[in-house]
Amino acid sequence: MASMAEQLAANINLSAFGKATELKKRLWFALGALVIYRFTTYIPLPGIDPVMMAEIFERNAGGIMGMFNMFSGGALERMSIVALGILPYISASIILQLMTAVSPTIEQLKKEGESGRKKINQYTRYLTVVLAAFQGYGMAIGLEATTGPGGSAVLDPGWYFRFVTVVTIVGGTLFLMWLGEQITARGVGNGISLIIFTGIVAQLPHALASTLELGRTGALSPVLIIFLLVMAVAVIAFIVFMERAQRRILVQYPKRQQGNRMFGGESSHLPLKINVSGVIPPIFASSLLLMPATLASFGGAGAPDWLAAATAMLGRGQPLHIILFVGLIVFFAFFYTAIVFNPQDTAENLRKHGGFIPGIRPGQRTAEYFDYVLTRLTVVGSLYLSAVCVLPEILISNYAVPFYFGGTSLLIVVSVTMDTTAQIQSHLIAHQYAGLIKKARLGGMRRS
Repeated sequence: MASMAEQLAANINLSAFGKATELKKRLWFALGALVIYRFTTYIPLPGIDPVMMAEIFERNAGGIMGMFNMFSGGALERMSIVALGILPYISASIILQLMTAVSPTIEQLKKEGESGRKKINQYTRYLTVVLAAFQGYGMAIGLEATTGPGGSAVLDPGWYFRFVTVVTIVGGTLFLMWLGEQITARGVGNGISLIIFTGIVAQLPHALASTLELGRTGALSPVLIIFLLVMAVAVIAFIVFMERAQRRILVQYPKRQQGNRMFGGESSHLPLKINVSGVIPPIFASSLLLMPATLASFGGAGAPDWLAAATAMLGRGQPLHIILFVGLIVFFAFFYTAIVFNPQDTAENLRKHGGFIPGIRPGQRTAEYFDYVLTRLTVVGSLYLSAVCVLPEILISNYAVPFYFGGTSLLIVVSVTMDTTAQIQSHLIAHQYAGLIKKARLGGMRRS
């Protein structure tokens, strides 16, 4: 079956795509939904002066606001109704996943199948509303406290502005959450991931134009620009290789006799990715490290001395920043991998289905073997994440590169592209299978 699927995938061409009408409808729906999302990033919040907001953001872009603006596709810089993007929903999803390790109730819901998944999704939506309201209120307070050379970006500060900001921000976040769910159900790919992907890709033309402009004015040498382009291609190839890399563990099933016939005895493989944790570790590590800079920027000139000193020590390119960044990525890689993959449950499921690893006793020894293999894989995966994410810090600090080259953004872009392409390929394979089955049935009817 696997070889047949690979052969069909290799024979997919444009004519097969043209006949897959259902796939074209899904692609057009996803594209239309993403266009609507891009329009919402240009609708400003009520009571905001866009000129003052642009000046203030340019001064504070080095903090966590810069990273949030990258994920929101520039919506935070323009302070639109979707300024928070889909990040509150992602945070709520991560919190619910982490709670499965400490809450027996949520862990039981996860094991109940479809009904439990629906309840967890509902809890995720409720938590998204709470997080978006909290972050929206903090954003309103921060906007009122932050001033630029021309004054404050808030035209009429006060409780009314805070209330309107919270309601608008929560509504924008819930709209993006609903839009992402619609893309997942009626489009192609994961809707939430595609929204983040679109926001990041939308910033690339501006970043490329800024780089070329620096090259034209002489701020960046042409040799360095060519080196950056070559490096970008090399990093993308490296990410693709590491994201596809797997450790395939051989699983054997014993033979059993029923009557005069023998069944079973086949073998399969259990694939373990090198990077099980995905892009979660860089996101968490960046958020924690950029928090002091954000608090200092909100405090303005009245920020405490210790906060200003911590912000300077944790600045981009500083040795302490790089060391802590790598340490946090490694920590969250191990932590999240332990949440996602449970060696005890996997070993127990294998034992129940009669599977075993050759040379390893079923049960506790199998679980220990899984833990041993996964630990070594996570070491390699965390080092890979650290290398990709530290690269932009060095480029920004040493070569004044004007965009966030590599790092979390490039990981998300490459991962979402690979997943969406795989889903499109799966739709085309299913369409070809359906065509083959239809031809076989028509042939059988004609012969009869």
